[in-house]
Amino acid sequence: MKTALSLFLFCNLFFTGFSQPLENWELDKIKVTQVSGSQTIMHAEALFEDRWDQLPQAQFWKKIMLLSPDSCLINVAANRQVLHMMSIHDWNAQTETQKDSMRQALREANNLASDTRIFVTTGKNDFYRFNEVYPSLDKGVAAFESYGVDPWYAQSILLIESPALMRKSSTGAYGAFQLMPGVARSMGLTVNSTLDERKDFNRSAYGAAQLIRRVCIPEAKRILAQHNLTYNETDLWFRLFVLHVYHAGALNVAAVVAKIQPTEGSQQLIQAMWQNSAAGFGNNSQNYTQLALAAQLILHDMVYQNCTEISPCISR
Repeated sequence: MKTALSLFLFCNLFFTGFSQPLENWELDKIKVTQVSGSQTIMHAEALFEDRWDQLPQAQFWKKIMLLSPDSCLINVAANRQVLHMMSIHDWNAQTETQKDSMRQALREANNLASDTRIFVTTGKNDFYRFNEVYPSLDKGVAAFESYGVDPWYAQSILLIESPALMRKSSTGAYGAFQLMPGVARSMGLTVNSTLDERKDFNRSAYGAAQLIRRVCIPEAKRILAQHNLTYNETDLWFRLFVLHVYHAGALNVAAVVAKIQPTEGSQQLIQAMWQNSAAGFGNNSQNYTQLALAAQLILHDMVYQNCTEISPCISR
């Protein structure tokens, strides 16, 4: 089996000189064959090219996504450095004074400042059921591509939102792509007391693709233009930026970028967004693209541990 990197290089070399125009995302597609069948998904090479995979936030959420909810990771809020793992039952059994003492002991043991914020985060493998979500990735990639939208977004959103459970969020978001009722209606879906098309995978994919194409990408470009930031649409940082618009809304993303005042579009901008809040861009918004990176890392591991064949996939 070829490694991910050699596959990517082969893909670029093999299709050099391809006469027909390609969409920006075409070289990111791979066909993965397993015992259960074949899937067309998006490769994860960009995670390794700029060492996104080494960021502590990505590694932290990868651990959380795979960790049982009866366990927890005690971590530094600012960078998600893991300080200790323990049973959530044992943590909750402590008094508040004992919890504070434990936090302080961990600060001292790790040479952290006395005011360092420390979080306790429980495992979430009961929500992130990647094996159950995996079969839907092929459908999502195909749907977005049919609408002329970068299918990387379909794969990322499905992995983050984990549609195997099909839960309605506390804010009313629902369906495989977690669309809000008003947003779904504005994208052409029917959502009323008798019919909610968000429940249908294909209609939900349509609504999400339209939202990405008509709102999220144009708004992301507008915000970046306001700060004279250049980009390529398949840059990982740009795709993550668009995901922030999808999750938090353009006004909230614009507010946090205005607070940061970046001088270039890059991985550093995304990391700065993880550390800053403004308007409605808070902790959940900061975490969204950290989750996206972690989920892609888990998918990458799943593919290369379980596949029997991987080949580049180009639509002619």
